[in-house]
Amino acid sequence: MIRPKQQALALFALICGIQCREAAAAPKFNVLHIVSDDLNVNLGVYGHPEVKSPNIDRLAARGVTFERAYCQFPLCNPSRASFMTGLRPDTTGVYENRTSFRTNVPDAVSIPQSFLNAGYRVSRVGKLYHYGVPTQIGTDGMDDPSSWESVVNPRGRDVDDIALVNVLESSSANGVRTVIGRELKNTGGTLSWLASEAADSEQTDAKGAAAAIVHLEERAKDSKPFYLAVGFYRPHTPYVAPKAYFELYPPQGIKLPVIPSNLSELFPLPALSIQKKAEVGMSDSLRREAIQAYQASTTFMDARVGELLDALRRLKLEDSTIVVFHSDHGYHLGEKNLWQKMSIFEESVRVPLIISVPGNPSNGQRSPRTVELVDLHKTLTDLCEIAGDSKTEGFSLRPLLEKPDSHWAHAAYSQVTRGDLIGTFEAGNDSKKNRSRIMGRSVRTERYRYTEWNGGAAGVELYDHETDPGEYNNLANLPEHASVLASLKKTLTTGETLPR
Repeated sequence: MIRPKQQALALFALICGIQCREAAAAPKFNVLHIVSDDLNVNLGVYGHPEVKSPNIDRLAARGVTFERAYCQFPLCNPSRASFMTGLRPDTTGVYENRTSFRTNVPDAVSIPQSFLNAGYRVSRVGKLYHYGVPTQIGTDGMDDPSSWESVVNPRGRDVDDIALVNVLESSSANGVRTVIGRELKNTGGTLSWLASEAADSEQTDAKGAAAAIVHLEERAKDSKPFYLAVGFYRPHTPYVAPKAYFELYPPQGIKLPVIPSNLSELFPLPALSIQKKAEVGMSDSLRREAIQAYQASTTFMDARVGELLDALRRLKLEDSTIVVFHSDHGYHLGEKNLWQKMSIFEESVRVPLIISVPGNPSNGQRSPRTVELVDLHKTLTDLCEIAGDSKTEGFSLRPLLEKPDSHWAHAAYSQVTRGDLIGTFEAGNDSKKNRSRIMGRSVRTERYRYTEWNGGAAGVELYDHETDPGEYNNLANLPEHASVLASLKKTLTTGETLPR
């Protein structure tokens, strides 16, 4: 005979069991993770007056835009190893483009592995981990096979037409000019561009978008949630896009950055040591051509983002899919006579970051807090309520997604190496065997950037973004800023969080 108390307990257990099964059966968020290569914040949503980015802007209207987001290392491989694992560069030990993070942290759990472990379908299209561009387009590059169930490596006409690309060159006989017909390997690290005769659909990123849409179509028929990572190659040099995109940006309308005549006197030597002779010696006409090509490639890539967003809507996945869009690092376009990456100035380490969570009341808003790409791992696993690895670093951005202006006591940290300057700063230590890298480390709060080179021995920088957003006025040696400098030095050294 079952007693009343036992009956009540049994009924309670039955109800709990049904609720638990219903909760377990409830669909989880899917994730569409879109990464652009070498993209700075020159976008409409970030207030750029020239660049046309209607689709990224459209995503921002249905997501939260982070105004102060920063990479941890402004170079492809170290940055991607960091944000894909949720580990900082000093943890992965990756400071250049040759080392796989698995060499140093073989047991690291990547973002896709966390989703695999949670029962998601996990796929990659294009560049998520490091690839040499353009030499490794169409291959696995330095991919991490354990991160994926399936992969697609698109390859398009932009690779086949590489001999047509204009490549910047400097010589004593001819000065600075562009030449064509260079080998594939000589275009990826050099300013180079091509207004292509080919159609959008023939380019690598368009082929990647098409492959990703096929994945979405398959996933729309599947009951399991998915994590799909799509890595676009543009606007990484060579800046290749169909001619129509170049025509959107007439060179005569492109505004060039102003270069102070005493530029070299304004900064510690390591800050500007990545300047290249050919880039410094460019005429204004060549500068405008290069910027035109970069902007054309950006808008071409933006059109591919639009194709993915359109597919989500068509397949009725919009209301169940988190979309995150960002770049691996920022990009210089002539500021301080710097081009490309590898500085720890704002242009090089600041990145676009937009996260769209279905049903989030804060969608369409902007967060002014300083955040980092290393935060993505904890953020996505938190939003999807799946287990992340306990060793993952960074912080979940979920509180800022729910309330973009809420208190946030975390600064953003970036670092970069200079491998050829150690002898300059250590007297009597100029042999090649001792020319190991020096490290630049920078901390960014909402108001300030503080930077040390070699622990301060090779230079210190302090910039107040309220009065100097271009970072030209170094306040580090001014007595009236000593207390701010000391506070930021402590933050940089200890990682302690501060009130904003």
